[in-house]
Amino acid sequence: METDLSSLDTTVEQPAADEHSVESVAVTLETQKLEKRHRQIQAQIFLPFSPEQVWQVLSDYEALADFIPNLETSQRLQHPESRIRIEQVGVKNALFLKFSARVVLDMVEEFPHTLRFAMVEGDFKAFAGTWEIQPIVEERLGTHLIYTLQVCPTRLIPVKAIEQQLNQDLPRNLRAIHHRLHQLYTA
Repeated sequence: METDLSSLDTTVEQPAADEHSVESVAVTLETQKLEKRHRQIQAQIFLPFSPEQVWQVLSDYEALADFIPNLETSQRLQHPESRIRIEQVGVKNALFLKFSARVVLDMVEEFPHTLRFAMVEGDFKAFAGTWEIQPIVEERLGTHLIYTLQVCPTRLIPVKAIEQQLNQDLPRNLRAIHHRLHQLYTA
């Protein structure tokens, strides 16, 4: 895929007023227009937890819907080659309408650094990406979590609508992961 670097949009989701709350955690978001209707969206967050703790939360596929906003279900499915396959359904309510999107993803785990996923069926033309877990050992011990998604909606869905939705949802999702880690490892 050829990347149009002139269409790179980088934003930092500004923290809320209470800098000690999970909602105050900064998330960096970058959107790139790729070929045709394809987009790449990358979201990043610093987590004051170990890579192994972050891995435990991300790879607990059945529990993701318990804390990720707008994720109605996340369940493991039988894979024909004994690998990892999950089905996720996201739901969004807007103006008295309920929108949902379903994906079945094949996961490749590279403990404790990378989770790769690729859609094998679902409501998009393309949906694939990675979770990168990078340990930080300088001043602040913790983990840098990077979520990268390459997505292409079907012709029925405007690209701008998907782009806007992901730009709203991804910071919330990363903050929800931070909150979950906080619940599990500091409570």
